[in-house]
Amino acid sequence: MRIFLTGATGFIGSHTIPELLAAGHSVLGLTRSDEGARALVSAGVEPYRGTLEDPASLAAGAAQADAVIHLAFDHNFANMAANCEKDRRNIVAMGEALAGSGRPLVITSGTGMGMSERGKPATEDVIHVENPNPRVASELAGLEAAAAGVKVVVVRLPQVHDTRKQGLVSPYVMVSKQKGLAGYIGDGLNRWPAAHIGDVARLYKLAVEQGRAGERFHAVDEEGIAAKDIAASIGSGLGVPVRSLTPQEAVEHYGWLGHFLSMDMPASSAWTQERLGWRPSGPGLLEDLAGMDYAAFA
Repeated sequence: MRIFLTGATGFIGSHTIPELLAAGHSVLGLTRSDEGARALVSAGVEPYRGTLEDPASLAAGAAQADAVIHLAFDHNFANMAANCEKDRRNIVAMGEALAGSGRPLVITSGTGMGMSERGKPATEDVIHVENPNPRVASELAGLEAAAAGVKVVVVRLPQVHDTRKQGLVSPYVMVSKQKGLAGYIGDGLNRWPAAHIGDVARLYKLAVEQGRAGERFHAVDEEGIAAKDIAASIGSGLGVPVRSLTPQEAVEHYGWLGHFLSMDMPASSAWTQERLGWRPSGPGLLEDLAGMDYAAFA
């Protein structure tokens, strides 16, 4: 297939490219810059110019492909609601380009969209349409596109990691380093799911190749790692104290990230693994955190 890949120069996209090429697919990669275009050419990818601020440019890219994997997202979490609305517009635009064609549109969401009740792992069969997290806009846009005849497949992400980046954990490390303290809220037993970047990239390949309309897949290896254990690992790596914070202290210390620190977000991938034969095998989050070069982290 010729696959239009948004976010092609990003963390997950750059790891997904070799998976797709090794499977015999060709990739049309979204980029906004000359530097990005050169990087894509070096990776064996045809560059395509467009931006998230121009949904028509993404729709035109989608129209040129046999399938779309939509990974691009504006990760400025201080403007999360606006960025999720931008993602909604882009999904709708690409969906309009693919409607009725049978060509898959693989979109990206978060595992929290599959939570049905507090303390219970999120599952693929659930979509929490009233989730207060604004990222639900991506899945609502997917439902809208599916209703218009688009073959929509959803991949939901946990904390995706290697020894350089770890999703929301990365800004957590940065602030902890700047302020000399790694904090968690209360007893720190709330949990975050995670998966290694190599396993996540492989799941996107399987999703675009084998996903059926309306299916949702969880890119989860570890169902839930306690916040206290994450803080302890980071505190050890940075050489800073680790202690419990109140919710108010967490917001004062970590800013916008403080609201996330108390969330209990376990997630299962049992159905995904059974359906696709996906078996995550990469290192765990705490192992990657232990392997970080904290002196070089910025």
